[in-house]
Amino acid sequence: MTRPDIAAFFDPRTWSVQYVVSDPKTRACAIVDPVLDFDEKSGAIATANADRLLDFVRDQNLDLQWILDTHPHADHFSAAAYLKAETGAPTAIGTQIVKVQKLWADIYNWPSLKTDGSQWDRLFDRGDTFRIGSLEAGVMFSPGHTLASITYLVGDAAFVHDTVFMPDSGTARTDFPSGSANALWSSIRDIMALPDDTRILVGHDYQPGGREPRWESTVALQKADNIHLTRYACENEFVAFREGRDRTLPMPKLILHALQVNINGGRLPEPEDNGRRYLKFPIDALRGAAWS
Repeated sequence: MTRPDIAAFFDPRTWSVQYVVSDPKTRACAIVDPVLDFDEKSGAIATANADRLLDFVRDQNLDLQWILDTHPHADHFSAAAYLKAETGAPTAIGTQIVKVQKLWADIYNWPSLKTDGSQWDRLFDRGDTFRIGSLEAGVMFSPGHTLASITYLVGDAAFVHDTVFMPDSGTARTDFPSGSANALWSSIRDIMALPDDTRILVGHDYQPGGREPRWESTVALQKADNIHLTRYACENEFVAFREGRDRTLPMPKLILHALQVNINGGRLPEPEDNGRRYLKFPIDALRGAAWS
């Protein structure tokens, strides 16, 4: 199986891992899950993470052919729109984004939002293929964490984002609007059915025990060591565990900020008549308040 080159870029503010996956033969590449920097205390936006990716692409003389998101993120802003403006490379996400757009357009009372996925250049369906240079890439639907989550398969690498994490961190939460522990179980089973030597590239690392960030394992290592998959071996047990644990978790601090941007393809709100941009913040939209 073809082995693409993969460079990972860890963002400690959001525990996110961004990737540049490239074809060693043609130097073509794709960026996966880029982060647009946002400071919720000041409202400031910055492009340090995205510019780090661009610098790497330029320094390595790579040809950027795709900007790929695995799902609409709840804990950081997507830099897809910024990177497209800088490079002209097409953006993509899964087709189920349209259902997520409709759900969140209602939460935000946002009737003018286009809910047809037209904010991206391509919407990938289950089983679709595309190319990164000479590399053939494929798409798996991986719902559970969100309805719109997908996995990108590029050669021997699977970019799974929020399905499984590193084996010592387990699996992703499923309590966001449109999430499902049963769907996550099915998605994980599909991923674990890939060849054992498939590289698993995760979207976050929360550094349990304060260890150094990690982001790459294999299907074999996940099956042998993942703390949730080895302990909860059947669907009923896993779903009961996942739903019980999720009820104890506070909402991510940026979810109401980030989804407003991310269901719009990473675009910030348009400036108002005073030249400032404003995020709309619904009150009592989600459960999961942490009062202590």
